Amino acid sequence: MLDAIRWDSDLIRRYDLAGPRYTSYPTAVQFHGQVGTFDLFHALRDSRKALRPLSLYVHVPFCANICYYCACNKVITKDRGRAAPYLQRLEQEIQLIACHLDPAQKVEQLHFGGGTPTFLSHDELRQLMAQLRKHFNLLDDDSGDYGIEIDPREADWSTMGLLRELGFNRVSIGLQDLDPAVQRAVNRLQSLEETRAVIDAARTLQFRSINIDLIYGLPKQTPENFARTVEEVISLQPDRLSVFNYAHLPERFMPQRRINGNELPAPAQKLEMLERTIEQLTAAGYRYIGMDHFALPDDELAIAQEEETLQRNFQGYTTHGHCDLIGLGVSAISQIGDLYCQNSSDLNEYQNTLAAAQLATSRGLVCNADDRLRRAVIQQLICNFSLQFAEIEQQFNIDFQGYFGALWPQLQGMASDGLIALDRERIEVLPAGRLLVRSVCMVFDAYLEQQNRQRFSRVI
Repeated sequence: MLDAIRWDSDLIRRYDLAGPRYTSYPTAVQFHGQVGTFDLFHALRDSRKALRPLSLYVHVPFCANICYYCACNKVITKDRGRAAPYLQRLEQEIQLIACHLDPAQKVEQLHFGGGTPTFLSHDELRQLMAQLRKHFNLLDDDSGDYGIEIDPREADWSTMGLLRELGFNRVSIGLQDLDPAVQRAVNRLQSLEETRAVIDAARTLQFRSINIDLIYGLPKQTPENFARTVEEVISLQPDRLSVFNYAHLPERFMPQRRINGNELPAPAQKLEMLERTIEQLTAAGYRYIGMDHFALPDDELAIAQEEETLQRNFQGYTTHGHCDLIGLGVSAISQIGDLYCQNSSDLNEYQNTLAAAQLATSRGLVCNADDRLRRAVIQQLICNFSLQFAEIEQQFNIDFQGYFGALWPQLQGMASDGLIALDRERIEVLPAGRLLVRSVCMVFDAYLEQQNRQRFSRVI
């Protein structure tokens, strides 16, 4: 079965390396400043000509409170008035992008991330959705995959009702950990009751899917107290779970400097947390999708993986990887055909550029033929845990073993170690290797040796 995982401590010790999460290939580390608005307009024109469906990502950077573990692009402020000038520029961006697309291009997927999207007032959320509906072809029959990230401390029944009215049918809820000592250590006090209230509202209002985010490896966590959190979360019966490994990189992310490094669990404890979590979730009927993600068997992700149609993009695992992804807002990333491009990550620069009626594209890259080939290989491995060489050979007109001949000794070593099965026709990631699929993908990453591994989290 696709969800089978075998825990192998020896393999984990040997292959638990630092590396990319492969929400894209090439990864964002390769983005450069030679890509700008001309490239974006060219890609939008191609998207319009092909009438490709769309996925929209909208970044709302504001948070009222800082969570010390957070590595997202955010602005911490109690001043709700700071959202107004940002939304004004965001609406300009919506108009500038939409005029280069065809109204017939349907928005199959929409996601609001942050920050805390519900930092916005009800009126601001209404206005923003009205602008999106005015300029893009959003679906009105609830068939779209329209999600929003929720902080239960910033949402109540009326908020959930508004979001459902506006067309959202999926919610992703930040929880991280329920232990009060852990919550104090990361400055995120959030009760089980607050979280349950939002989930009850979502179910009553017939949201289609509920995801909960957890993080293991936070200060003051132990295998025992994290297992209690997982037990409580299972009782809430979310459709999906994301169980992330906390990467402590205080030299890169200033809020993490407030975390006492002496209070972080030891590597052996983190491994025990993950092993227990997998046991608990598997016993509760969840399937391991890959890369920290779990889902119930009837969830769209689990079904797509069974049918080998699962894909991965900057929003993680998705059933909409065939769409052109349009990123809107500060730091947002777009993936349109072979173009990746990212808006400025500086809020003032983003707003000032749009105030001058210019798009805020600051960097990106255009995939070459080798990038496209390796992207397809990594996508197959990370989504399906298998790769049929014939499919790649037919798609890219290559001889697989000839093209990747230099990698063969590495792959054979992984096969000898029981990470993968390897023959002349395919690679299959074995149950003992599925937790380490990033390590398999890293073999095919042409850029990895040029990069500083310190920029990436460890696989486990």
